[in-house]
Amino acid sequence: MNLRQINNKDQLCLKKVYFDSIKTIDNNIYSLEQKFAWSSQAWDNPNFEKSIAKGSGWLIHINGSIVAFASRYPKYRVSLFYCMGKFQRKGYGTKLLKKLEDDAKKEGIESLITEASLISYKLFLKNNWEIVRKEKIIIKNKYFERYKMKKILN
Repeated sequence: MNLRQINNKDQLCLKKVYFDSIKTIDNNIYSLEQKFAWSSQAWDNPNFEKSIAKGSGWLIHINGSIVAFASRYPKYRVSLFYCMGKFQRKGYGTKLLKKLEDDAKKEGIESLITEASLISYKLFLKNNWEIVRKEKIIIKNKYFERYKMKKILN
């Protein structure tokens, strides 16, 4: 397993990780329709590309294949945080989150925010993030619940 900074050449591979991460979510958490609406955002949402191009992020690759990534954009917000289904629950998310937090501290950022899915919010909680509130959003006419979260960096 190797950690390296994301660059613009990684966009297509990151979209594949994003798509796989969502596609493999348990149907009891998000329906097939919700997963389809959400996963299409990799191709339909200009904020995805902006987060990669203008943000600061890291990826994990194994034998040259990208399996997980995370980015901050703007600099105080964890904007993308995804891991392929078969590589989840192996510590990669924690490693990426710690790297983003460490980078933010070095840049003098005092706190980070994010919007965490019903899948990822538990990882954030384990890493001392706080829930600000639960919220509902709409993506392609499908409702989603997620958590606004924050962490004060000391």
